[in-house]
Amino acid sequence: MSPSKARTPAQPARDASAGAPQRVIKKYPNRRLYDTTTSSYITLAQVRELVMAHQPFVVRDAKTGDDLTRSILLQIILEEEAGGAPMFTENMLANIIRFYGHAMQGFMGSYLEKNIQAFMEIQSRLAEQSAGLSPELWAQFMRMQSPMMQGMMGSYLEQSKNLFLQAQEQMSRQTEHMLGAFGIKRSG
Repeated sequence: MSPSKARTPAQPARDASAGAPQRVIKKYPNRRLYDTTTSSYITLAQVRELVMAHQPFVVRDAKTGDDLTRSILLQIILEEEAGGAPMFTENMLANIIRFYGHAMQGFMGSYLEKNIQAFMEIQSRLAEQSAGLSPELWAQFMRMQSPMMQGMMGSYLEQSKNLFLQAQEQMSRQTEHMLGAFGIKRSG
């Protein structure tokens, strides 16, 4: 990193998407994480708390300045998965691994991201609808919502699957058309 681009703790990075100050966390070779905003060492659990609080941050290698944010987030996921009730089945993880190096790898990442965002929006709407309910009414509300949510998620997943298949068919047709323009016929 050039001296003109170097950041000091007094000059936090900016989160381009929100314009909010972005915390810079430095990772040292001894695996310790240093929060330049609070001028203190923090744990992976505290980084998880930043994620949960929607705090923008970046993790940088203290020596090279390389962005290590993704690897730290993956490390948090690994700890969460090992810590009790895992979110991902072995089959799901194996299927995700199979997409690496596949022609659809880039599409799958955005597909999963959009599906998680849609799920979060549904969760947010449910929270708004249930605001102010007593614990007893909340339990009753959730019992009523469970079959509805399962049905809604089932139909959403079916629609999502159909859109995915349509996109795959369209890409296949476009590939055939492009190859045909060059006089190449696909064997198969």
